Parts: sequence; structure tokens; C-alpha cells
Amino acid sequence: MVATTYRISVDAIPRQNRREVWREALAGLLLDCELPDAGQFQFGELTAKHSTSGGQLALLRSTEQQIVCNGHAASPGMPARVAIIFHAYGRGSIASGQRSCEFADNDISVCDLQSPWRMTLREDFEILLLELPRERLLGRLGHNRLRLPAVLGATIAAAAVRPVMRTLGGNFAILDKADLATAEVAVTELVAGALLGETRLDAEAMTQVQAGHLRRVDAAIEAQLGNAGLTIADIARQEGLSQRYLQRLFERQSTTFSAYVRERRLERCCNDLIDPNYADQRIAEISYRWGFTDQAHFSRMFSATYGTSPRDFRKAVPREAEAERTRGRPRLARGTATVLRLAPGPVARETIAPQEPVLPVEPPAAAPEGRGASHHHLKVSRETAHWGYLSRSIPPVMRVQSGALVTIETLTQHAFDDYERMIEGDPGAESVFRWTAEGKSVERRGAGPMDGSIFGRGAGEGFGVHICTGPIHVCGAEPGDVLEVQILDIWPRPSANPAFAGKSFGSNAAAWWGYQYNDLIDPPAKRETITIFETDAQAEWARAVYSYRWTPQTDPFGVRHETMDYPGVPVDHATIAKQPDVLAGVRIPARLHFGFMAVAPRESDIIDSIPPGYFGGNVDNWRATKGTTLYLPVAVPGALFSIGDPHFAQGDGEVNGTALELSLTGQFRFIVHKNGKATKPHVEGLVHPLLETSEAWILHGFSYGNYLRELGRNAQSEIYQRSSVDLALRNAFRVTRKFLMECYRLSEDEALALISLGVDFGVTQVADGNWGVHAIVRKSMLPEARA
Repeated sequence: MVATTYRISVDAIPRQNRREVWREALAGLLLDCELPDAGQFQFGELTAKHSTSGGQLALLRSTEQQIVCNGHAASPGMPARVAIIFHAYGRGSIASGQRSCEFADNDISVCDLQSPWRMTLREDFEILLLELPRERLLGRLGHNRLRLPAVLGATIAAAAVRPVMRTLGGNFAILDKADLATAEVAVTELVAGALLGETRLDAEAMTQVQAGHLRRVDAAIEAQLGNAGLTIADIARQEGLSQRYLQRLFERQSTTFSAYVRERRLERCCNDLIDPNYADQRIAEISYRWGFTDQAHFSRMFSATYGTSPRDFRKAVPREAEAERTRGRPRLARGTATVLRLAPGPVARETIAPQEPVLPVEPPAAAPEGRGASHHHLKVSRETAHWGYLSRSIPPVMRVQSGALVTIETLTQHAFDDYERMIEGDPGAESVFRWTAEGKSVERRGAGPMDGSIFGRGAGEGFGVHICTGPIHVCGAEPGDVLEVQILDIWPRPSANPAFAGKSFGSNAAAWWGYQYNDLIDPPAKRETITIFETDAQAEWARAVYSYRWTPQTDPFGVRHETMDYPGVPVDHATIAKQPDVLAGVRIPARLHFGFMAVAPRESDIIDSIPPGYFGGNVDNWRATKGTTLYLPVAVPGALFSIGDPHFAQGDGEVNGTALELSLTGQFRFIVHKNGKATKPHVEGLVHPLLETSEAWILHGFSYGNYLRELGRNAQSEIYQRSSVDLALRNAFRVTRKFLMECYRLSEDEALALISLGVDFGVTQVADGNWGVHAIVRKSMLPEARA
């Protein structure tokens, strides 16, 4: 069970409503804001989670602004609250009256929400904000004498809390109630220790000596909480202080020794009740371990403090689900520091040199008749391909001006399913797929480690599978611009083997990552099946030639692959049983398209090619075909456009894991639309892939529109665990509403009516980690004059 969550992102909100929505979101944290007047407020994202113990953890990312607390007095339904703020990045200051504190990346500040203060953020920022009932943190510290806001300094406690907060931020998307409640205890303890050590106290109320004594007493109590007979006399004797002096110290904190010890014991019990390491221990054992000798008394105290019984509190803790095989990087088990290597991997090898150099940019060879000429021709080879990943750091293989025509060759990553038909005799394909015991022509295949140290599959670990041609640098493209990709023509790559002259071949793999894999009827219950198809030069239809079931294959480096877990593994046809006459009489109509068209994302240096996102990528919409136009938001200078995953045909859903994968060549025109100067209304402020056909607009929603940002540091693992059609449909609805309100000036009520009555939503794919839903908006419905 994930902690109760709400999320607001202004990316999906029409521009005219963004400021109001952002202020409403901050109001849920008892905060307000002042936004710069100049320019549009483009980006703001707030996600908050509530815990069972009354805490709230919020992750905020946005642009420069001032966040304001006007001071909120306690009320019967809302106790006074305090905020612990981790500044992941974004410099600024916090001011209250004449007091001002500067903060930098990785600093932690503490603010009292009862008092007014102002946080000035001078650049893009990310903060993690933990709100707690005020007494939980300040009640034991003489809170009426603390000078807040404060930025924690150089104490050991302050140094210790920073990595804890950083970890919470990096794993925010997967925090459940157990994680959050445990984190609250840990963070509260560390921050309390830091404040005791750092916060300036009123000299007349508490001296530095008294503050030092209080820190010593606090540590002594913490070490003996399990002693049911612990008394103030014991602590006084241990620390060499008088009981009367200790009583006055606690009175200054508006508490007593016994109340303080009881509160600390309850917090320790709370922590153990949600710790999976103690899931098999009885509640009575846990309470006894922390000094409670009467179970009924413990239950009453616990219920009064946390508003629920110990039993009900424990029931809210999720249990680990049985691990399922997924694509992408593995998730670490709770408490696990490293991932075990499941198979030996090869020693890293130098890549072998191609037989002859390949020039990435050259005048085009003769294009098929009637297809015209292009200005540039990008051949596919080991020099122009990257396999299984996207990166903002790949050197471009071509530079073109806006408006350029480019012919681009692509290869399917499934070509080794039938070497004779799809690789043999083809210099480009042989250059990319060559793999012998001495080395691979393209070593890295995926975004994993180069030494294959996680599963031992090989360099890149197969965390990403697509052979991408590119990237192409489009001159003048800058972040905030939009790249228009006109798809002018597409044709199949013919087999280079004379035995199959005039034919082109492709593969469909019903794979372990497909939606069907755990729902098969015929035996064996777990199987992967490859079907080889052929088409001719006209490419109107494809028919099946034969099929076979995957058998364990040993690659040239000696690694055994029980399943299709690494791209480009040579299939030894001596180990398989071909089944002819499959799909007899069935013809597959052509839907030539590229499943993968992307610009480089900005969030991570190297990412898995499988999940799509705002940058495009593995969108897998068969409508991206000849005569259509794809619009992609530019995230890095030059856009860095890459293309791959060529398909002969695919249905909505891509249910068994792949399309009919067949190498294609395409002709494209690239046009840059500058931010703020676009002449097309649908381009301005675009933050998701948009496909235009002659008849419709096709908007793409994903489970997570920007999973790299939304899921934090472990995004490339978590995206495979957390996607759903429900999330994708919600995202597709929001981008469609935004599109209609911005581009056609419809009110929200008008947009909702039109969406329900005239917009067709469909499942684009459930195979790519970040599941997709598309919305088809027919142009004939829309008032062009209002666009």
C-alpha cells in the first residue's frame, strides 16, 4: 500500500490556469507563493504523501519564485506544524523579520509554520518538505526559545540527516506508509539532535551548559529505553547531575521525565511495528522490548498518540509481493545493498573494427522510383548506430539545418532471429550484428553497466534493446523549441541474400515481457515464440513463413540465455524446431512505421530505450507512418534525433511484446519551431509527443509523462513496476484537455464535452514499461477559425 498521495503538475494545465493551480497546491502545505511577472509560469510539480502518524512528505520541483508562509495558528482539527526542508538543488534564502538564512544544494532548513517567513528561490529548484506536528519536534527542545527559521550547520546529526533526506527524495515515488512512518522517526531524531547542538537559545532561559546537559541526558535515555525500571534517579546518577536539576531541565521543555520517556518508547514501538524485519514478532514482544510491561496500558497509550490501535497500525504495512521478471534495471530488495550476479559475464573485450570505414553523411544512393531525392543520406552501420539507449552525450553522426531532407536507414534488433534472411550479405546489418568469440561490433547493448555485473548478460545488460540510427543534430534547436519531423516516405530494406531476392523479412516475438506471458493456455505455460514473415517490394501484405519456440541459446562469449533477455543473440537454427504453414491463408496488412523516434532527454545522461516519454522514444503508434508529422519537445541543444524500431505492422496494444519487426528506410524533413515564435498554435508549449495526420491530431499519454523526473533516482527500475493503463488514460485525458483549451480556446466544460463525445482513446502499447494511451481528435470536429 503506497502512502496516501496527491499530485499536481502544471505541465498538464492550460497556461492561463497554471498560477492559480500552483497556489492551490501549495495551500495544501499551508504555504503560498509569489511568481515572477515576466514570462509564462511553465513548470511546477508537487506530490505529497500522508502517513498514519500525522506527518506529510512533499516533493516540489519548479522554477524561481518566492514561497511564503503567512503563519497558521493551531486549531482543534489541525495542530501546529513545523517543516523540515531538504534543498536538493536550487540556491536561495529564508527570511523572517530581520533574520535571514542562506541555503545551498543539500542544505536542510527548519521552519515553524505558526510564524510568517519567506523562502526566496533564485533558480530552478527541488525541495523535499517534511511537515510534522510541532510538538513532536520542538516540544522537547524548549521551542519557545528556538530561533526559526534555521539552516542546519556542521553538527554530526545535521550531516547524518542529509543522506536520509536525499534517499527519501530519490525514492519518493515508491515510498509506502511503512517507509514514511519509519523515516519520520529517523529524521525527527536527527534534526532534534542537530537543533539541540546548533540552535541559539535565549541566554536567560537556557545556557549553553544546560543545552549540553540536555543533549547528554537525551542520549542516556535513548540508550536505556528498553529498561522498564528506568527512573530519573538512574539518569541523574549516571550523568552526575541532581534529580532536581534534571526536573527543571524537562520543565523548561514543557514536559516531564516520565512523559518524555513514554513518548520515546512509543515512537520506538511504532518504528518496529512497521519494520518488516519484525513482521513475525507479536505486538506484545515489541512493546516489552521497549519497556512496556502492561499490554493493555501500551495499547491505550499507542491509540491515544497515533489515533489507531497497534494492530490496525501494523495491518497498514504492505507485504513484499512475489518478485516477477521485468525488463530494465532490477529493484533492490528491502535492506539489500547490492544485487547478486546471477550468471558469469564475459571479460570486457575491445570492439572489432569494421572491414572498411563507413561515411555517415554522403549523397544518397538512388532512392526507389518515384520517391524523389533527399539532401542527405544516413546509412546504418556500427559507426552510425547506438544500441538500446538514449543519451544527451552521444556525439551526433550528422548535422543538418532546419528544413533539411534526410533519408535514414534503420535495422530491427530482431534480425538475428533469421540470419540468412535478414543479415547475410547486408554490409550495414553485418557491421552492426557481427559477434564472435573475439568481440562484438557494437559492444554496448542497453543502458546497464558495461561489465555486465548485474546479471552477466553482456555490456549494457540488455536494459534497452532498440538499434537506433543517429543522433542527428538539428542546427538551431534549443531547449523549449519543438522539432517537427515530417515522415515523407517509408520502404522495406530488402534481403541482401541472393536466395531471397526481391523479398524482405521480419519477425514477431511473443516474448516474456509481453502482456500475455502469464496468461497462456496451451502447454508449456511459459514459452516464447518467434514467427518469421515475408513481404515483397510492393510491401502491401506480409505472410508468415514459419515459427519456432525459443530454446536456450549460448552466445559467442559463452553466456547462456534461457530467454530473450539480451538483444542480438545469434539464434542457432540447429537448436530449434521450425513449424511451417503457420497462419495459413492469413495476410497481415502493411502499416509501415517507426516505433522509435526520439530527441535526447535532459534528465539523465544515459537511459534505457524501452520506456517512452515526453521526448518520444518507443511510442509504438502505428499511425506514425508516411504522410504524417511528429512533433517533439526539444530538451537539449541540437535536439539529437534518433530513430529505430522499424515495424511492418502492429496493432494497438502490441500485446505479445513486439510488432512485426522489419528493417525499414525512411525519408524525413526536419523543421525547428522556436519557442515563443511558432506560427502553429499546437506547437507552443508542447510537452509531449504530438502526431498529426491529414484527418486528426493524435495525442500521447503515458503512465508517467516524464518518468525520469517523476520517479526519481530509481526511475529506470520503477517505471516497469508502476505503469498501468489507468495512469496512462488519465495522462492522455489531461494532455487532450490542455490541447483543446489552449489551441482551440475551448472552456474546460466545452473540452470535457467534446472529449467524451468525439475523441477516441486507444491503448497504444502495454509492452514498453511506460504504458501508452493515445487520444484521436478528428480535425473535422474543430472550428479552424478559433485555432
